[in-house]
Amino acid sequence: MAAPSSDLSGWRRAPFTGAGLTYDCFEKGEGPGGMLIPEIPGLTPEVLGLGDHLVGEGFTVVIPSPFGTPGRRETTGYALGVIARMCVAKEFRAFAADAERPITKYLRAVAADLAARTPGRGVGVIGMCFTGGFALATAVEDAVLAPVLSQPSTPFAVTPGLRRDAGVSRQELEVVKERTRTGGLCLLGLRFSRDRMSPAERFTTLREQLGDAFEVIELDSGPGNPDGYGRTAHSVLTRELRENPPNSAVQARARTVEFLRQHLTATRR
Repeated sequence: MAAPSSDLSGWRRAPFTGAGLTYDCFEKGEGPGGMLIPEIPGLTPEVLGLGDHLVGEGFTVVIPSPFGTPGRRETTGYALGVIARMCVAKEFRAFAADAERPITKYLRAVAADLAARTPGRGVGVIGMCFTGGFALATAVEDAVLAPVLSQPSTPFAVTPGLRRDAGVSRQELEVVKERTRTGGLCLLGLRFSRDRMSPAERFTTLREQLGDAFEVIELDSGPGNPDGYGRTAHSVLTRELRENPPNSAVQARARTVEFLRQHLTATRR
């Protein structure tokens, strides 16, 4: 019993430069565009499994690779090494509150490029774990119509203030709020109920700021939960997902696909 996984077969690899940064991006599929931002430690087989699922659902998927080794399986040592490098990298600003992170400008450039060459009204963006809040920051870009924040963990929740932090700067949040009010932008958030890495206070802040435009799916990971999630359950769309028999994470993935399709393919009014 394991999460769905895949490998790099069929993924086209090419460097992309934007906002003064250059990273390899992996692309596959046809249809409306979706950007999948890896979680720590990087483009693992489980992240590729999610990417291939989205391709199978009819999306053109681009996966930037700003950290880690593409295709490498996760180990504790590997993950800790990546975290150590990211904690001091200026483009990620892992402990900064009310902060605009340079990496998100790069991701906006990737999203805009993807939107310009794929069908549909715009693109979706899925961020996970360390990159969960990056999906929110990309929504400053008008081409991003369906941001998905899966267990957003940046900034690291080591103080009460950081637990409440939205993960973006005040200026970025105001732009996103304006898009929800006047442009119909909607966002989807996913987390486990007992996940301390992605604190409930962060979603409370986002609900207060974004109102009903922020849809929340919170999976029960408390004692005795029906899916048997452990107390450290964290990765909704990858590590904790089981297809046979299907658990509630599968339902969250299905809603994510529906959310993307709903906002990327709907006819403009």
